Amino acid sequence: MNVEEIKTILPHRDDMLLIDEAELCDGVAHAKKKITGEEFFLRGHFPGNPVVPGVILCEILAQSVCVCVKDVIKEGCLPFFTGLDKVKFRNPVVPGDTFETKCEISKVREPFYFAKGEGFVNGKLCVSAEFSFAITAKNNNSEE
Repeated sequence: MNVEEIKTILPHRDDMLLIDEAELCDGVAHAKKKITGEEFFLRGHFPGNPVVPGVILCEILAQSVCVCVKDVIKEGCLPFFTGLDKVKFRNPVVPGDTFETKCEISKVREPFYFAKGEGFVNGKLCVSAEFSFAITAKNNNSEE
């Protein structure tokens, strides 16, 4: 899947769409994000020594696993992160790296989905986590 195809699944846009490409193979989502050094989250993390924040790595894992439930995320539905567990950061991700994910759904209790994922750079493990999300109807209430 390219970015335009990913946008049919995820509501994220602009700076918050954090995967460049994705595919589903045997129930496992694989995704990639090229870290250019121009990302908003690197501006202050850390000046002179940019490192992708751990929370962003977790968000990339969460966006990646949504490829596993692409047929469940219908028009008017949104995936919301509900929990993170057993997160471990092993190696930093820096500009010039291509961050690659491998994520899968481990359990479903609709509307909740439980997943596990790992992120790598050049085959070296950078982050691993268990996490959950819910697929819910979009809140169409607007304040004017």
